[in-house]
Amino acid sequence: MSTPETSRFVRLRVELVLEIDDEEAVTGAALQAVADDSELADEERTHAESAVTEDTAEALAYLVDPFDLVSEVPGVELQQASWSSERIDYDPDSPDWGDDEEDGDEDYAEDDEMTAG
Repeated sequence: MSTPETSRFVRLRVELVLEIDDEEAVTGAALQAVADDSELADEERTHAESAVTEDTAEALAYLVDPFDLVSEVPGVELQQASWSSERIDYDPDSPDWGDDEEDGDEDYAEDDEMTAG
């Protein structure tokens, strides 16, 4: 009987619900981050400035970088990341908002088993 090989790749799923109590501060920080990004072309910069000004959720998405979450973790290298933000109705007392609620993806248990060792 052979031991099945396990993948070196791990999908880490993180879901955050944030309350924005100062939209101007978030937008201002995002605009500053756009201004400080020396790799943006003028057209991209204009688009980014417009997006973060029009929608605080977009501003927040511009400020949150998955690389920052794992850059200091020893022994890992970020291979791929995607993220988005959206405004939601949130009621922490609602039965629809469980702490361990899954999005219907049955692979959670499988992923946990792969990373538990």
